[in-house]
Amino acid sequence: MRLSSMADYAVVVMAAAARHCGGARVSAVQLAQETGLPAPTVQKLVSCLANAGLLRSSRGVGGGLKLARPAAAITVADIVEAVEGPIALTACVEKGKHECTLEGACTVRPHWPLVNEALRGALAGVSLIQLAQVAPAPSLAPQLLSSEYAA
Repeated sequence: MRLSSMADYAVVVMAAAARHCGGARVSAVQLAQETGLPAPTVQKLVSCLANAGLLRSSRGVGGGLKLARPAAAITVADIVEAVEGPIALTACVEKGKHECTLEGACTVRPHWPLVNEALRGALAGVSLIQLAQVAPAPSLAPQLLSSEYAA
């Protein structure tokens, strides 16, 4: 399973916004520049994330974007669901969906909610504050030492 590009980009945008937490508001254009994503994509994501209550937008002088709640209270699950909807590995658990040919005889179908909840729980265990931290650059020292002794 992979996240869609839009869900992936939403996590990237929210992490960038979280790095501004406590500071001045940030614009969608600024987030696009910081992340390297196209501005129209960021604007579309900002709209989804604001509608989901994860970002607050204000217009005018001093306006811009701000996290709607602390970064520690926003999870990867929240962000993914804002863009993709409920987290589910199969469509058969969605009400009104009847796309599976095994639906009538499937013995696994009743168990998919358990699997989906486990997946959602794993994503909910990662907070935005963890993703907003800048990871240290990998050190070259161990590679240099091992190549020096390999010769």
